[in-house]
Amino acid sequence: MEEAQAVRKLDRLGLVLVVAGLAAAAWMPFIIVKANRIASGKPLLLTQLLNQPIAVALVVLLLATGFAALFARNPLPRLGVSTLCIGVLFLAIGLVSAAATPVGSASARITPGGAFWALLAVVGLVISDALVKIQLTPWMRVASLAAYSALLGIFLFSGLLDSLSIMKEFAIRADQFWGEALGHLFLAFGSVAIAIVLALPLGVFCFWVPKLRAAVLQLLSLVQTIPSLALFGLLMLPLAYISSHVPGAAELGIRGIGAAPALIALVLYSLLPIVANTVVGLEGVDPSVRDAAAGMGLTQRQVLTRIDLPLAFPVILTGIRIVLVQAIGLVTVAALIGGGGFGLFIFQGLGQTAMDLVLLGAVPTVFLAFSSAVILDAVIDSIRGERP
Repeated sequence: MEEAQAVRKLDRLGLVLVVAGLAAAAWMPFIIVKANRIASGKPLLLTQLLNQPIAVALVVLLLATGFAALFARNPLPRLGVSTLCIGVLFLAIGLVSAAATPVGSASARITPGGAFWALLAVVGLVISDALVKIQLTPWMRVASLAAYSALLGIFLFSGLLDSLSIMKEFAIRADQFWGEALGHLFLAFGSVAIAIVLALPLGVFCFWVPKLRAAVLQLLSLVQTIPSLALFGLLMLPLAYISSHVPGAAELGIRGIGAAPALIALVLYSLLPIVANTVVGLEGVDPSVRDAAAGMGLTQRQVLTRIDLPLAFPVILTGIRIVLVQAIGLVTVAALIGGGGFGLFIFQGLGQTAMDLVLLGAVPTVFLAFSSAVILDAVIDSIRGERP
């Protein structure tokens, strides 16, 4: 009976995370030492690296984080220990990789193993759980994101992680990386901006004319069912025709391959969530408020701009958040038709069996999508005046 009560006192999420962390540390490699970028490599467990002080410090902090996740009811100790742990985790991967790199070898690659990524996820979830329980205000959540991003930036630009293979791939392609980053941002944010301009009036029109609402939403839903590569392919032929037959089209960047079909496809994919959320948001406005505004002499356009859209804005912004995160991910596929972006590194890495090159494209994509979601969630909650 006492044992059952003791188990109930444990934090259930903490118990799951501790078990997952222990399993990862015990059976998955912490680093993989490769002779070159495509070699299979030699896996090394964290327990095999305990001859290095930093590895011992990491194990101690992992145990402390696990203890805090299981037993600490106050989220502040959890947050402090887990933040220190994630800092030591990056410190450990950097120092261990430097120690494992053969002296004078330019081709050797040290890849973070499954244990590193699993522990990073586990400790990150402990931090997220602690931040949720602290109940930060929306802009404090953004400040927390900025603080942890700054911590990551310190490790990245300090040179401590330069022995890692992903950083070596970055060093080789630094100029190309920043160019593709700008291209990725242009396609993602540009497509969302164009979609907002098109979808907001369309959503208002669907709200004003209910008979056409079902037809418009079904048509946009049909676009969502088309796989991204198929939609890119469908757009290539007409855009290639326009490029070759319309004067000045090619000079404007309208071609069968490249950014043009990618941008159009992303805009088409972005329409449905914004249109649907615009309709839902406008329907959620209290009709009595609208009637009172009309009774005061406001025209339909004034009611829309002064009453309907401001009250519906949080719901509309939720649709924009969905679209932005979706677009950031879909841009990676655009690399297959010459659209550029981080997907270029992903598909090059897959073609060359170089997983570190894949990570060079995947990691910033995930970080960009996660950061965008956190920031827009904070904006939405701030407008609504809600706490998490």
